[in-house]
Amino acid sequence: MRYRFLLIILLWLFADVYFFNAVTTLTSKPVWHWLYWSADILIAAGIILIIFGRKAGDRTKLTSWLMALMLLSSVPKIFGSPVLLLEDMTRLFTGFGPRSVLVSELALAVAVIPFFALLFGLTRGRHHYQVHKHTLYFDDLPEAFDGFTLTQLSDIHSGSFTDANGVNKGVDLVNAQNSDVILFTGDLVNNRASEMAPWISTFARLKAKMGKFSVLGNHDYGDYIKWDNEALKAGNLIALKKVHQEIGFRLLLDEAIKLERDGQTITLIGVENWGKGGFHKYGDLDKAIQNVDDSDIKILMSHDPSHWEAVTLQHLKHIHLTLSGHTHGMQFGIELFGFKWSPIKYVYKQWAGLYKQSNRYLYVNRGFGFLGLKGRVGIWPEITVITLKKSPSKSPR
Repeated sequence: MRYRFLLIILLWLFADVYFFNAVTTLTSKPVWHWLYWSADILIAAGIILIIFGRKAGDRTKLTSWLMALMLLSSVPKIFGSPVLLLEDMTRLFTGFGPRSVLVSELALAVAVIPFFALLFGLTRGRHHYQVHKHTLYFDDLPEAFDGFTLTQLSDIHSGSFTDANGVNKGVDLVNAQNSDVILFTGDLVNNRASEMAPWISTFARLKAKMGKFSVLGNHDYGDYIKWDNEALKAGNLIALKKVHQEIGFRLLLDEAIKLERDGQTITLIGVENWGKGGFHKYGDLDKAIQNVDDSDIKILMSHDPSHWEAVTLQHLKHIHLTLSGHTHGMQFGIELFGFKWSPIKYVYKQWAGLYKQSNRYLYVNRGFGFLGLKGRVGIWPEITVITLKKSPSKSPR
């Protein structure tokens, strides 16, 4: 992982060198050249020290600032560089004469657009909540649940919050959906249960007609910080489970419950975190589903979407819908006019939105909060609303 970050920094510095051509074309004053390089060198040095440094301590805030500054520095240059590249392709046939001032000005103008887009994301994007609505049809959905609505939240990461008004805006928007249930798919905190202390009353305001249910995410176990002893770590998890109760959520730990309406039921399943690669595999789907009838409509809450392809799709019992989060959409990307891209797609095959395979659905929520990067750029915080409908061909005449 460290060497991946180092490679990213080297590529960023390469883009710096290339875009510097536009700067030197527009001005020969050494002070501007010095400012251009000193800012980037300081950012890169800070990142390298964090990655390779051995000094203990919580550097989360410093890391977040450096990530933000790195994006502000690198992304505009990446967008502006193709303009210079096109010019260089023509200069191949003219003996590489002097660069055009006009082209360099155009490259700078192109770079300004993503710069201000990034600035918005880093300052206002963290609470720029978007409601994503989907309707899913099932042949075997009980009549009583035709039109049943669920609101999914994921990745609250309360330890990152600083703006009470912004968080309350999101909570009010959730309540405005007036769903039958609210389902939270993990990562209530960054590391410690105490991070929720200022926000308990805020999230206790969440309301749903038939209840609120939750599971744990990878950050909820306290695996990413150093504890003085295992007892403290275990106590932190116990405290976090109590927080779920305090805000009114029924925490599902490798178990299933039935939701009943007009004498008919569907089954809600919740597993502990299960992730691919270096993530812990605490969850046990077999245990959670052992007493669930094959004929039941099943909705699974599982924090990490990698669980879907690795385990859920192959399971003998048909799980109709899996709800996950975890990826945050990397909090950085592009979603415009049906086009969707983020660097996280090269890590997770299913990383945001709705997926279907073998007549089984997966929905990956983009996350309510944020972590690391102190904002969101292009991939906005999400509130998901899913309506269950009985397939028209199966409805009684």
